[in-house]
Amino acid sequence: MTASLVPAVIPRTPVSGATPAGRDGLRLRPLPLPALSPDGRRPADTVYALTAVDKSGRVAARGILAELGWLPGTRLDIREQAGVITVRVAGEGRCRVDSRGYLILALPVRRWCRLAAGDRLLLVADHRTGVLTGYPLPVLDRLLNAASAAGDGGDRQ
Repeated sequence: MTASLVPAVIPRTPVSGATPAGRDGLRLRPLPLPALSPDGRRPADTVYALTAVDKSGRVAARGILAELGWLPGTRLDIREQAGVITVRVAGEGRCRVDSRGYLILALPVRRWCRLAAGDRLLLVADHRTGVLTGYPLPVLDRLLNAASAAGDGGDRQ
């Protein structure tokens, strides 16, 4: 048996300045970008986390809850509208941050948003308002498609 060297497999990269082609040779458009503040920075009072929901409805977001100052036992009010989850501190809230610092989404909330174990949420914590907003990925898809269609002038195929 003779050994021979196998050349490295390096994917072909487009020539600088070339336009990438998508499916069917159509030109890919850049993703829409959010408007930034005049100095180009994002607001420091907003924190983001991408997390998953476990089979018990627990959201592994202890860091973002700590950012908001929500300690174990903090009572919360959880609402849903159009698939978006809004969480805020409420003295009479029916939900709480559990003893380990996790947020638990009750079964009705998970059903409203069609969340199953393993589904991901983009969590957005706003320090100014003290509100945590959860966006399930299908809701993000819907929002991004709408923003992209608006940027295209609505001529989506």
